Amino acid sequence: MSRLGAKPTASLPMASNGWSETIGAYRFLGNEEVDWQGILEPHWARTRERMQTQPVVLCIQDTTELDFNGQQIAGLGSLNYPTRRGMYLHPTYAVTPEREPLGVVDAWMWARQPDGSAAADSAPKESTRWIEGYERVAEMAAQLPDTRLVYVADREADMVALMARAQALGTPADWLVRATHNRCLPEGGKLWAHTCSGEPLGEISFTMTSRHGVKARKLSQQLWVRSVKISAGAGKTVSATCVIAREINAPEGTKPVEWRLLTNRCATAAQEVIELIDWYRARWEVEMFFNILKNGCRIEALQLSTVERLERAIALFMVVAWRIAHLMRTGRTCPDLEATLLFDPDEINGAYLLAERKPPKTVPSINTVLRLIATLGGFLARKGDGEPGAKTIPD
Repeated sequence: MSRLGAKPTASLPMASNGWSETIGAYRFLGNEEVDWQGILEPHWARTRERMQTQPVVLCIQDTTELDFNGQQIAGLGSLNYPTRRGMYLHPTYAVTPEREPLGVVDAWMWARQPDGSAAADSAPKESTRWIEGYERVAEMAAQLPDTRLVYVADREADMVALMARAQALGTPADWLVRATHNRCLPEGGKLWAHTCSGEPLGEISFTMTSRHGVKARKLSQQLWVRSVKISAGAGKTVSATCVIAREINAPEGTKPVEWRLLTNRCATAAQEVIELIDWYRARWEVEMFFNILKNGCRIEALQLSTVERLERAIALFMVVAWRIAHLMRTGRTCPDLEATLLFDPDEINGAYLLAERKPPKTVPSINTVLRLIATLGGFLARKGDGEPGAKTIPD
């Protein structure tokens, strides 16, 4: 872990100190007495310790594809196309409302079984991971009575079964999901039209960060909110709050940004609705986490013989990816803290030596050391370059 953390982009042989250590690493990943959950358990425990110091923690869930197409790895399954081979990763990623990464608290990893096979017929539905994910967050809520946990997920989690399960448990953890279904309401009418009837409650303005080739831009949204009852079958209903945030004055040729959210939390004032939107916007942190895993740690380049070995390696890299994300966030939000809070003196001196800079007589800041490290990965550190990201820090 120390070597992978120091050089996440390296292959296992390159990260190991010699042939004997390389063999030891491969034996560890191939040890059938070690499961990936056991590898992550200490990190889960430390993450819960960090969570209990916070008044509110967002537990973000999402799924990503891991593409190992073309590699001879036993146990891989199909992805979105039968010819693409790989597996899926579905973590629960804990962050503060200010987007400080606290760690991974739960995860699922699986490869799809061939259609029509006995294994596929007996496998649980993939959608159950969202409900079980909420159940795990609810269990943690009982262990962290002084911390409000909020389950946050995107449109795939818009399931009445999840909401009904939370309600049956007494909603020990809040939930906030992006809606995808314009449901018929028991009292008549459709969900979205019902929510947007009447004047907007208020407005919110913020800068949408760049993503998927789209440049960052400022936008404003009008807000609507309505308490609703959603049919849960057999005459049952689930109580929820629907929030709709619709962009106004979008630039010409740009699709307006509109979010439709469902939550168990009551919200009547504009500030309460804005808080919910800010929490949903923090969902992007799990996308950053996936970006670090794939592009910073390059886990899709792992060449291991079985899915079980991959799972153990991915468990290790999830901890490394969280540490990189934590360094990124700390370097941006607390740039003036002393670097010794996160780096050993040898690591600080090494950063200066490799960058061919003379170490200062006083302790440098976290941001200074991070920028030095990033220059070794290709970060130019020019005035207009902003702060280093998920690729240059691990490089």
